[in-house]
Amino acid sequence: MRNHVPPDPWGVLIALTVLGAWLGHLVWLLVAANLSLASPLTYLHIALQAYLCTGLFITGHDAMHGTVSRLRWVNQAVGTAACFLFAGLSYRRLVVNHRAHHAEPTGPDDPDFSTRTQSFWPWFATFMVRYTTWLQILVMAAKFNLLLLLGVAQWRILAFWVVPALLGTVQLFYFGTFLPHRRPDTPDMAPHHARSLPRNHLWAMLSCYFFGYHWEHHQSPSTPWWRLWKMRDVARL
Repeated sequence: MRNHVPPDPWGVLIALTVLGAWLGHLVWLLVAANLSLASPLTYLHIALQAYLCTGLFITGHDAMHGTVSRLRWVNQAVGTAACFLFAGLSYRRLVVNHRAHHAEPTGPDDPDFSTRTQSFWPWFATFMVRYTTWLQILVMAAKFNLLLLLGVAQWRILAFWVVPALLGTVQLFYFGTFLPHRRPDTPDMAPHHARSLPRNHLWAMLSCYFFGYHWEHHQSPSTPWWRLWKMRDVARL
């Protein structure tokens, strides 16, 4: 049986902190940072922004499970904002697909799973095709051109907005879909067809906001990302 955990009272604050960190760091990089492509510090900031992009989507994902707030409209507002800011994604469409994923992980109707190949890049390509829409492409193009009109240098848009979003997408797919659900299944993956990273809380946080504790997430979808480490500890008892 899957566990149900009531929304954490810190949910809204943590969600807004992640959104604020992503937005604040991005704005600073785009308009104020004294950086160039020749500086090693630039690439550290790209890596940090990619990590914040990952957190942005994780926040939207938690909203899909109602873990940001006890109020449904707050979850919808936070989830919609997080998914739109991440890559112009439709929160409503993601909710439908994510429910299908949790209903039958790795099954024929799981939109996240590849039944044709278990190789990383072909599976990733299939995943991207399924989730990318023409409306999303138009939204992202509009954002790009708006930043250009506002006078932001093109290299800054590419380096600090486009590249981090792509890196975050790869990170989310690798730790949240590919590693947890790739076949062959092993007995410890039952009944969710999901495996978890070895217990290492620091690495779990750095790699994907504890999302690598994926069996625990499927066992208790209402547990927010910042509590999954506790679920992992319980699973080892």
